[in-house]
Amino acid sequence: MQRKFLISGGGTGGHIFPAVAVARQLQKEYHGCEILFVGASDRMEMEKVPQEGYRIIGLDVMGLKRAINPMNLLVLWKFIKAYFKSKRIVIEFNPDCVIGTGGYASLAVLYAASGMGKKTLIWEGNGYAGLTNKLLAKRVNIICTGFPDMEMVFPREKVRFTGNPVRESLYNIRNKNESCKFFGLNPDKPVLLITGGSLGARSINLAMQRGLEKLAEAGIQAIWQTGKNFHAETGGKTGILAMPFVREMEYAYGAADLVVSRAGALSMSEIAVCGKPALLIPSPNVTDDHQTKNAMRFSKLGASAQLKDADAMDSLVNTAIDILQNQVLRDKMRATLAELARPHATVAIVSEIKKLIKT
Repeated sequence: MQRKFLISGGGTGGHIFPAVAVARQLQKEYHGCEILFVGASDRMEMEKVPQEGYRIIGLDVMGLKRAINPMNLLVLWKFIKAYFKSKRIVIEFNPDCVIGTGGYASLAVLYAASGMGKKTLIWEGNGYAGLTNKLLAKRVNIICTGFPDMEMVFPREKVRFTGNPVRESLYNIRNKNESCKFFGLNPDKPVLLITGGSLGARSINLAMQRGLEKLAEAGIQAIWQTGKNFHAETGGKTGILAMPFVREMEYAYGAADLVVSRAGALSMSEIAVCGKPALLIPSPNVTDDHQTKNAMRFSKLGASAQLKDADAMDSLVNTAIDILQNQVLRDKMRATLAELARPHATVAIVSEIKKLIKT
């Protein structure tokens, strides 16, 4: 019997790419299965999902305004229309399981599907539950989480700590010698990997630009992903590589002795899977300040260090140098990361879907 799966999630890459990873794994487990995506009609999933080879239907939805705002009447009206459209999609497609990875559209889809008695599963990648998944928690069958101890916010009997899906190339990162050779770096010297995402992070980039001289004086090399909107001036310093985007992240992580990163759920999962000590600088410009909450979960466990975005300019480079010169601290971080890592998160999520279908 051909299985059918309905997947909804989007708005950001943090919702879309895990959804696509789950779809890929479902195709491995169920050869010839049919997969349909549902997303928000004006968000990036309408472009990204078809690029991955999947069909997607758009819903006209928008996010709730947190302050008292008359626009929320429009939000409610759009949700009601999206809910009834979702019911029609579920009836016509008749999926074996409906999967949500967060975002505006997934609320309407999972709310409709759960009310119709369909098998439902949601994934929460952050250490702080988003509004959509909070609203769905009591209705769905299974909740897969990227962080441990999420029973504090979700019904205990539904929670499965699976970890967050990461790109397959990171399941087997290269060793330091091979990785440094790839980038033309000296494997006998420490390497700092700096990434603020594909668009970059202005505070991190400015702090790096200001501190390049200190890094060079300390004998520290750097692989610096600036993002496309920042032009770095390295002054030709040996061992300082600045580029808009690093595609070969299995080599970048392999070379790194310390990673400076934002605290998005997927970035942190990559750090854990690769076992790399990290200095996390949460973005202040995200919903519910969830990156700060993510970083606090790691730092309290001793898996990483944490720095406020406002302090990055003055403290980022000095803190990074201190950590790189503290082997004992980095060893402790690696040991804790090994306990948190879930290198086969996608397989674990699909395993929960398989068990759910059988019940």
